Amino acid sequence: MKGEPVVREQIEHYFTSHRSEFIESIRKLITVRSVKGEALQGRPFGEGPAEALKLALELADSLGLRTANIENYVGTVEVNDKEAKLGILAHLDVVPEGSNWTFDPYAGTVQDGKIFGRGATDDKGPAVAALYALAAVKELGIPLKSGIRLILGTDEESGFGDIRYYFSKHPAPPHLFTPDGEFPVLNTEKGGLHTSFEAGFADEGLLPAILYAKGGSRSNVVPAEAEAVIEGLDHVVTNAYAREIGRKTGAAFKVTALEDGQVKLTAEGVGTHAAGPGQGINAVTALIALLTELPFPDSTGFRALRSLAQIFPHGDYYAHAAGIAMQDEVSGKLTLNFGIFDYTPVKLYGFLDCRTPVCATEENTMHVLAERLEASGIQLERSGFTKAHHTPADSPFVQTLLAAYTQYTGLEGGCESIGGWTYVHGIDGAVCFGATMPDMDTRIHGADEFAVIDDLLTAAQIYTQVIIDICSRD
Repeated sequence: MKGEPVVREQIEHYFTSHRSEFIESIRKLITVRSVKGEALQGRPFGEGPAEALKLALELADSLGLRTANIENYVGTVEVNDKEAKLGILAHLDVVPEGSNWTFDPYAGTVQDGKIFGRGATDDKGPAVAALYALAAVKELGIPLKSGIRLILGTDEESGFGDIRYYFSKHPAPPHLFTPDGEFPVLNTEKGGLHTSFEAGFADEGLLPAILYAKGGSRSNVVPAEAEAVIEGLDHVVTNAYAREIGRKTGAAFKVTALEDGQVKLTAEGVGTHAAGPGQGINAVTALIALLTELPFPDSTGFRALRSLAQIFPHGDYYAHAAGIAMQDEVSGKLTLNFGIFDYTPVKLYGFLDCRTPVCATEENTMHVLAERLEASGIQLERSGFTKAHHTPADSPFVQTLLAAYTQYTGLEGGCESIGGWTYVHGIDGAVCFGATMPDMDTRIHGADEFAVIDDLLTAAQIYTQVIIDICSRD
């Protein structure tokens, strides 16, 4: 049945006739602000993720599929009661919306062939594509010799607690993919060093002074905003420095005179996913660049801040100054995101998100960085290192996925590496497969995130074919 013209024609007709419902299903899911919240009784990740899961399972029920809610950790959707040979892992939780949106982030606005909103690409649109793939198989009456299970998670963005819980109680299907990236196949996911650093010092009471500086809320997002309040420096002079540093960094600075001689500095950058920090403008490192150019006295705290500016200079996405730059042919370069920052006259704190290649180890990343920071009196938490994930490109499963991709796009398939982590990280033989088409920047984790509707429909057709190819054979 693999790639048979009649089957393909049936699949394409199904999605043409269900186009309106398909789009409306995505739009409805986008309207739920499924950001992780406070754990509640029966809702381990808060109200939003639980509400999104409830809505998705109701949609699956309406399509005639079998569903189960696993204690609001995950939901499962199946076509039949046979043992699952293929699993698809998608997620319904999203990162916070952030700022600078043109569209309402939770409206699911459809315009120019795109649907806009938080989660449109990451990962509600692809989740719906996978869901409708199961529905297509069922409605078309295609006989399956084994089962297909769609697993809808609710904590992908905040640590995979959902999937870890589920797989601690249920075996994983032998073949797994997640529609949480790009086509063709992403068979290698970088490892990571996700860790914090801090330093404490006495308030020496010197003027001018930094009263506070802060930015970022999630380590896996390039900070789009950062701010500081200072005192003892002239507003006009400070503004001149801000214009110059803004020109060098690409960040937009706003300098506001407050009462009692205080001045507020606001840095506006461009948020993006930490896996590709060069696609954004880090407001935290830009703000530190400005602060360390201003004429503050040589206090212990200010020396520590200057050290940060030297170790993590603005625009150094590959960690050359930190001493941990590296790369390999399989997974590419190490990247670094300075994602969270907090400074007061008595302490500083930061959190880093490094995406590390296959060649990375604790010794050549974490230990090197710790020594570099400790030489400046800043302590690194020596934890948070995870190895890279790799599935061979020549595996039969990967080749099956690539064949379906080529059938429905006419494009040559291949395997690539990503800096991001998905649900399949660490699961033997699993890969990321779509749902975004190659070289398409859909602004995930940024303002005006979108998905191309026709691309999602194509992805759904590809997933339908994969289900048939794997689950209709012995």
